[in-house]
Amino acid sequence: MAERNAEEVREQPLTPAQTVGPFYGFALPYEDGPVIVPDGDLRVHGTVRDGTGEPVPDALLEVLQADPHGRVGGLFGRCSTAPAGRFAFTTVRPGATGDGCAPHLAFLVHARGLLLHLHTRMYFPDEPLNAYDPVLAKVPNDRRHTLIAVPDRDGLRFDIRLQGSGETGGDETVFFDV
Repeated sequence: MAERNAEEVREQPLTPAQTVGPFYGFALPYEDGPVIVPDGDLRVHGTVRDGTGEPVPDALLEVLQADPHGRVGGLFGRCSTAPAGRFAFTTVRPGATGDGCAPHLAFLVHARGLLLHLHTRMYFPDEPLNAYDPVLAKVPNDRRHTLIAVPDRDGLRFDIRLQGSGETGGDETVFFDV
């Protein structure tokens, strides 16, 4: 009898290593997609990478932001990554919000292997209010660079690294417990 049970165990099929979805696309398509502001003059783009530096081809990013006057609510975009892990949003530069936060975009990252989505922020380079932002102030100096976009010929580049190396996390993007 013991031999039969061992044989049955060996014959069972393997299960997937990752069982986190999305399994269904219901409610994921968003009519405006990555266009947060249709006539926006700001392009925010980047690449989502895993801990080994490989692109993540099936991540889903959501952006929430204030309008140019700092009013929160209503400006939202959703974009899935391309096979090379790339994403891009069209928007306008937000204003500083009433809670003392510097202009920023709030990113939510959904990706395979994550049980919950991740929260991060993208701050603007050379923004004087970054020095007074209460959230950015809680981030160690050697990690803040992961939250600040880099200007390039296509707009602002904001790469997201899901996992880093070393004790301090290396170049892993800073994520927040919300």
